[in-house]
Amino acid sequence: MRYICLIYNCADTDGTLTSAETDELIKAHFAFDAELRRDGIMIHADALAMPDEATVLRVRDNRLSVTDGPYVETKEHLAGFYVIEAPGIEKAREIAGRIPSARFGAVELRPVRMLTLPD
Repeated sequence: MRYICLIYNCADTDGTLTSAETDELIKAHFAFDAELRRDGIMIHADALAMPDEATVLRVRDNRLSVTDGPYVETKEHLAGFYVIEAPGIEKAREIAGRIPSARFGAVELRPVRMLTLPD
């Protein structure tokens, strides 16, 4: 089964890590990525730009609305994600719990719905 691991960073601590701590975290992610690739678990992973670089698009009454920048007031923001393949929720939890950024923020684990076209 496929799962997405959404990484949330706390806005209060984001950007407060020292250069050494940031380097250590990035190295930990690269090592974790390599392990997941080696074990055939990782489908895809990426970090995201800061929320102030986001654009939110909505279509209402066939008209496109575009909103720039942070779009919600929150203490946490979506900072990155992993898409993994795991045999079940327990294994997926074990994998998601090892994501290095979980030490500084939170990881939301959610099954991916595989949509198919109706006949």
